[in-house]
Amino acid sequence: LETRFAAPHFCRTLSLMQTVPSALIKMLYNHASLRNDEAGVQFSVKNRLAPAALTRVERVVLDGEAVAPDKISLRVDDGEAFPIINLTDGQAPIQFPLGTLLTFRLHVDRLTPGDHKLEVSFEADPFGALELDVTDAVDAPRDPTAIPRDEANDYTQDIIQTRHDFVEERTGVRPDHIAKYSIDPGVTEGNIEHFIGTAQMPMGIAGPLVVDGDHAKGEFYVPLATSEGTLVASYNRGMKVIQRSGGVRCAVVGDNMQRAPVFVFANASEARRFVDWIVEKSEDLRRVAHESDPFVDLKHVDYYLANNFAFLRFNFMTGDAAGMNMVSKATFAACNWIMEHCEVVEIQRFFLESNFATDKKHSTINTMRTRGKRVTAECVVDRDALREIMGADTEQLYAHYKVANIGAMLSGANNNGLHSANAITALFIATGQDAANVAESCAAILYADLTPEKNLYLSVTLPSLIVATMGGGTGLPTQRESLEILGCSGKRKVRKLAEIVAGTVLAGEISLAAAISSLDWVSSHDRYGRNDPTKTHEP
Repeated sequence: LETRFAAPHFCRTLSLMQTVPSALIKMLYNHASLRNDEAGVQFSVKNRLAPAALTRVERVVLDGEAVAPDKISLRVDDGEAFPIINLTDGQAPIQFPLGTLLTFRLHVDRLTPGDHKLEVSFEADPFGALELDVTDAVDAPRDPTAIPRDEANDYTQDIIQTRHDFVEERTGVRPDHIAKYSIDPGVTEGNIEHFIGTAQMPMGIAGPLVVDGDHAKGEFYVPLATSEGTLVASYNRGMKVIQRSGGVRCAVVGDNMQRAPVFVFANASEARRFVDWIVEKSEDLRRVAHESDPFVDLKHVDYYLANNFAFLRFNFMTGDAAGMNMVSKATFAACNWIMEHCEVVEIQRFFLESNFATDKKHSTINTMRTRGKRVTAECVVDRDALREIMGADTEQLYAHYKVANIGAMLSGANNNGLHSANAITALFIATGQDAANVAESCAAILYADLTPEKNLYLSVTLPSLIVATMGGGTGLPTQRESLEILGCSGKRKVRKLAEIVAGTVLAGEISLAAAISSLDWVSSHDRYGRNDPTKTHEP
């Protein structure tokens, strides 16, 4: 989201109409919402700016003709419609929260197909007067390549069947396996659009993983969703080594989720003065952010200056949710407060995200400063157990670790371990995490040392592990079952899940390192990880 100011932002008597470009105001209008209905015509706007209250509707003009006020009614989201003549000075304003849909219903003759011009003037606190001037189409011919959807309920069997027919018509393939599922499609609303079925990923279980953590304690059987042969067996063997070695010690040592807006100034000096002011107002920012969502807590705001830019990195705690949407909302509220109250310099422009939070991308700053959970797993691998179970020596693994460090350094890899992404991806899919977060979550810092008894101390730190036990895909039936198997479904369980993930990663590091050292890696994949290309599998 970009906001550009044409006049000094600290002139509080000016309305947003005067200081926000028309392109941003037009974003309030819901494109393609103009349509004929039983009363006449309707269209809608959506609050994409900030929490507000609608105080007055000045006029609505349709195709150059003003619509009489007594022929206009409003509806907020799915509420009851009310005439705008009730919205007069002296009466309570209509609350118009961020994300709210405001539908205008015009009791006029139905429109003919084609383009129509709309002009709408209204007032909202704290925006002041706003004017929309847009062109929209009614009953535009349906694009035959557009995926069918039902505006009223897009998760019924009828519309799903229509999409199955559409897929077959457009591609020649009938989604028979995709269409077989045990869940109610309605529970996926908010998780998927254009629902046609489910992806049936094979799932196995490994364990027990013996964990002695600050939050996870005991034996855990870990569900892993993967199509890579040998993977579950490999983690199972690593967990057996950990069990024979007394378990894995785990600890969450950091917890941050970020959103990183950037503010643009006339010069570098103004950017520096701005961040000095931000430091002074840290408590105000913390209060405003918390008011936007009671489940987010702003810990601190980092700042980084470059050229005439001030990059702010808001660091939050988000409870048991991964929290990307929560921190976006909270940071947006904080930025609105900044725009309203900063009088020390003129902000020329700001963007809500500067690419400095590095969503779904690995970055050095996340390795250093933490994104999501920073968690460490460590184990003293018993020399005899490793030999018996894996056929490898601790001295071999230690030597391999030192050589692999050089390889990781030369390649510029995001970690010096072997395959943290395997455990994290398989667990993410099984438990309903956002799989794209593997990009940053798989960063790992591995350390090894030999004890005087020739046992191997091995630890791994995951500096940017993004997991949740509530929200997102964690509430879907299959994924919730996986979390329940781990005892990690619901509130106050996210750090427990993070420790189990880290312990599973360490089990995989032990197993793969031993397989490489004992020369079992290729033979194991050859025996267990290949499909026979001559074999057909009938449903």
